[in-house]
Amino acid sequence: MLQGYIQEFLDFLKNIRGYGLQSVKTYGIALLQMEKVSHFYDEDGMKNLDITPWRIQIRKQNSKTISKKLSAVRSFVKFMDEQKQIPIRLIGDWRIKVAKTLPKPINKRYIDEAIDAADMQTAIIIELIYALELRISELENLKRSDIKEGWVSVVGKGNKMRNIPLLARTQNKLKRYLQQYDPKTFLLENDGKKLSQNSIRYRLEKVFHSLGLKVTPHQLRHSFATDLLENGARIKDVSELLGHESLSSTQIYTKLSKGKKMQTYLSAHPLCTKDS
Repeated sequence: MLQGYIQEFLDFLKNIRGYGLQSVKTYGIALLQMEKVSHFYDEDGMKNLDITPWRIQIRKQNSKTISKKLSAVRSFVKFMDEQKQIPIRLIGDWRIKVAKTLPKPINKRYIDEAIDAADMQTAIIIELIYALELRISELENLKRSDIKEGWVSVVGKGNKMRNIPLLARTQNKLKRYLQQYDPKTFLLENDGKKLSQNSIRYRLEKVFHSLGLKVTPHQLRHSFATDLLENGARIKDVSELLGHESLSSTQIYTKLSKGKKMQTYLSAHPLCTKDS
């Protein structure tokens, strides 16, 4: 019975919440692993889900990995309560402390080198992820009709729409790309079919690997956020451009470099004036 509920939850994430295939797959792996060893039973007129055996099974995994898997279980329990009207008492959900780690941004020089070394379609992949802070699932589903003069309309998590301004440089690259490839529906197509997330990821990582660098699409998106904040952009604006649901998701990027901190301090502190 629990497997059936899990499948309903995964269908809900994909069809109603608009989650990408990779995200749905990640949720599914965690939940089905949990289902195999956990206890799901009725007691005192209520359904109970005891995940203690699963917690013991995964105890040696990375704390961040455990935290993500627990988050998937909590989301499932919330779905059962709010969407199915079947409340579940979750047992064994003790919290785990996860150290917040800063993402490692990629220097713009290396990004430009990768774009120069890539074929045109791969170059536009790198350009759009970095310039438009796109998730790989958003890029996969980006349609030609989503690109207007000066703007791109992006459907993100939860089917939320956001409009992102196009830089002049990116507009010029897009025009050349569209003239050469002439995609029919989706921006990234191969033989009339849209490129999959795996194909997009492979192309991007292959180019950076040729330069001796290990770079992921998500890391490239991190670079956008870090660069904007380092250059004085407001965190609220960056959060909206990234499509984050709350500012807390963007907070991780706000730890500026030592050089930026010193520059801000010297320019803002009243004692750091030319006359002092």
